[in-house]
Amino acid sequence: QVQLQESGPGLVKPSQTLSLTCTVSAGSITTGYWSWIRQPPEKGLEWIGYIDYGGITDYSPSLKSRASISRDTSKNQLILRLSSVTPEDTAVYYCASYSPESWSYDYWGQGTQVTVSS
Repeated sequence: QVQLQESGPGLVKPSQTLSLTCTVSAGSITTGYWSWIRQPPEKGLEWIGYIDYGGITDYSPSLKSRASISRDTSKNQLILRLSSVTPEDTAVYYCASYSPESWSYDYWGQGTQVTVSS
């Protein structure tokens, strides 16, 4: 079974760059689609972007200018970077695997809380 684990600092100051890592076990990031999703307090899930098996990325239009998704295939890790953060970026951040067969996210990490505050 695929397992995903997010990690990174829980507190980031405004204007800094948020950097999170997702470590994938029992699955290869060189196959499939791998997404970052977040949920601000008392709000719904928001798709940030994805990186596919070949390293191609795509992003939500609202975050495209600030978000960057990359990968380290040797470590089977996904990396999310979000620049120029504000308190509006406070959220629980998830990485997830997307299944084209079921049109759904079949595996999720547990999520990591990120708070943007000075």
